Amino acid sequence: MGDSTEKTTEEEKGTEVLYKLEDKPPFYATVVLSIQHMLAMFVGIITPPLIIAGVVGLDPLETGYFVSMALIISGVTTFFQVKQLGPFGSGLLAVQGTSFTFVPMAIVAANLGGLPLVLGMALITSPVEMILSRFLAQTRKIFPPVVSGTVVMLIGLGLIETAITDIGGGVGAIDFGNVQNLAIALFVLIIIVIANIYGKGIIKAGAVAIGLVAGYLVAIPLGMVDFAPIVEAGWVTVPIPFKYGLSFNWALIIPWILAYIITTIETVGDLTAIAEVSGEPIEGKIHDERLKRGVLLDGVGSALAAVFNTLPNTTFSQNTGVIQFSKISSRVVGYGVAIVLILLGVFPKIGALVSVMPKPVLGGATIALFGMVAMAGMKIATKGGLSDKKMFILAFSLALGLGVTFRPDIVNQLPEWMAVVFSSNITVGFLTAFILNLLIPEPKKEKNGYKA
Repeated sequence: MGDSTEKTTEEEKGTEVLYKLEDKPPFYATVVLSIQHMLAMFVGIITPPLIIAGVVGLDPLETGYFVSMALIISGVTTFFQVKQLGPFGSGLLAVQGTSFTFVPMAIVAANLGGLPLVLGMALITSPVEMILSRFLAQTRKIFPPVVSGTVVMLIGLGLIETAITDIGGGVGAIDFGNVQNLAIALFVLIIIVIANIYGKGIIKAGAVAIGLVAGYLVAIPLGMVDFAPIVEAGWVTVPIPFKYGLSFNWALIIPWILAYIITTIETVGDLTAIAEVSGEPIEGKIHDERLKRGVLLDGVGSALAAVFNTLPNTTFSQNTGVIQFSKISSRVVGYGVAIVLILLGVFPKIGALVSVMPKPVLGGATIALFGMVAMAGMKIATKGGLSDKKMFILAFSLALGLGVTFRPDIVNQLPEWMAVVFSSNITVGFLTAFILNLLIPEPKKEKNGYKA
């Protein structure tokens, strides 16, 4: 009788927790979910190194190595983020990947001093995040849920532009927005919705992976898949520390420091969102310790990335949507993701098989995931109710953050370093929320229905 009541309560809540943090899913479920997480983050990992490789003019072979190292380091840092060894790692199903936050700073550095300057700046400023990780508890009032939730919302809303661009065919596609691209993306989205709503067990949990595979297979006979990169890819990648060397420029230090500050806030927001959708506490000592360990691993992982010739790492927001869809937050899946990422990096031909996935297929899946990330942020920001103060902070922060997203050229007339910093919607939104939270007084408590 008790079991029936508990089951009914869960159904009334609209939740179906399949596997929690400490649970161990079956092997086949772990494999499917690991691949699903990888697919959600793959393009996000390889795009920043591809952008920087283009700026510095790397040849195809070196570009492949640069991308492979991003995948390997993402896998290694994911393992330690999930495993939680001593003071390192949150212990949550939080996967790590190459951070887009550093792309604007890296482009400036790449133009001035090539890859050595990019990697040198990343390494020399990485202690900023490590130091900040030690003071998260003391600064908790400065970064309440409304601030971190706003950042998560902006991350999700900002990523939607990438997803919708992929749906159309990707940046620079000559057939952008044609009927075939839109149809294949819609097909993927429909498959995901059907599998998530009507599927049970692994079908429901693996809805995104099923949609991506189905879209991939349909795209092949339509001539949307180019297999040439698979043939051209190498067989094995051997990590070589400091392969490109290191250099430093004091003129760039402020933007890089600010980038690590923003990454710290993003990681706090991501880990809070992951804890939220995983059914774990998002307040109190347990959560505070997870945040400290997770942010410390973020900083150490970014330093490791610079040593092994790739861009800084951070937690990936899009994978929060995968957890929310699948209702599986087991850290065993995190280990699986780490193994998959390392294999993709060590064996480039495997990674190439995923990299040739048509953009509309990927966009059809990520548009749903990124929307879920934004909703996770809203849930965090409005926890405990939506007061006038929270409404004001959300309204202004989202308006300014999204405003920069829509018109990034609004900051072009500022000094170069300021233009680099404030061209980020995350930076603008965070600073707005941060400052307003400090300036706006807390609402007065009500007595007998009236504000005191």
